[in-house]
Amino acid sequence: MPEAETGPETAAPPQPTPEIWRVLVPSPIGFLGIELEGSLIVQVVLAPIGRERKRFTPLADLKPADRSDQLDEVIGRFSEYLAGARKELGLPYDLRRYDLPPFDRRVLKETAKIRYGRTRTYQQIGANAGRPSSYRQVLAVLQANPLPLVVPCHRVVTSKSGVGSYIGGVKRKNWLLRMEQKHLPLL
Repeated sequence: MPEAETGPETAAPPQPTPEIWRVLVPSPIGFLGIELEGSLIVQVVLAPIGRERKRFTPLADLKPADRSDQLDEVIGRFSEYLAGARKELGLPYDLRRYDLPPFDRRVLKETAKIRYGRTRTYQQIGANAGRPSSYRQVLAVLQANPLPLVVPCHRVVTSKSGVGSYIGGVKRKNWLLRMEQKHLPLL
């Protein structure tokens, strides 16, 4: 008589695979490539080009049946934020798919705490993440941020002159900082 199977794979019923969306959304700062797994944002790409852009389906090409309430909510929140009508996206995100070292995770966590219309320096983020003299390392982590806007790395600036680098380019960073400052008194 064969033995019954035991183990973690039979202990619980299989979870349904979350629906995955990869959508290209127009915005004032160029197209955004937004990837969701179920209700979690797993990647945002600012102005994707070439092969990377082809991974995303243009929003205009999606049929109503291909959309969901979750997808519409996410797109609506990005639109409201970029119009200055929303302070924070307030969307759940997931960084687990990225094999990030502990320091990188701490940098992104500290960056996520920066409030709308405020800025912190690369040095402040490094100090809060446990490495006060890690300016260049913080910059490198933020240049590879898989979730710009969600983890608002545009709010991290230099301690000297200028705003510093940005994954989407300095023009986009300046636009985002000015937009937040412009709408700060209204919120």
